[in-house]
Amino acid sequence: MSNQRIETPDAPGAIGPYSQAIDTGAYVFCSGQLGMDPATGVLVGESVAEQTERALQNLGNVLAAAGLGYADVAKTTCFLVDMADFAAFNEVYARYFPEPPPARSTFAVAGLPKAARVEIEAIAARPSER
Repeated sequence: MSNQRIETPDAPGAIGPYSQAIDTGAYVFCSGQLGMDPATGVLVGESVAEQTERALQNLGNVLAAAGLGYADVAKTTCFLVDMADFAAFNEVYARYFPEPPPARSTFAVAGLPKAARVEIEAIAARPSER
């Protein structure tokens, strides 16, 4: 099966030459989501908690467009501008993923697009592939 682009107006459009997600049939690779309002393209709030909440909602909307949900996520990669935000980020993140939570890597980065505080990307597996 060839790669298929996943797009939804319920998540911010790509701000570069990439897709919101790519469906390979077995897996869905979701590009990083920022805490942006999809309607306005503006970051929601200034705190990492507010931006994490919106980023995860955006991610959920991309997953839904592929026919998947948070429980299908096998791996996330998370980027924080300030590791001092780690606890606040974790508090919001934990509410979105059921047990067992996905594998995860979290990195401190020098900066993110739109001066965001957090970005979250994911890899989800189709139930038939587990």
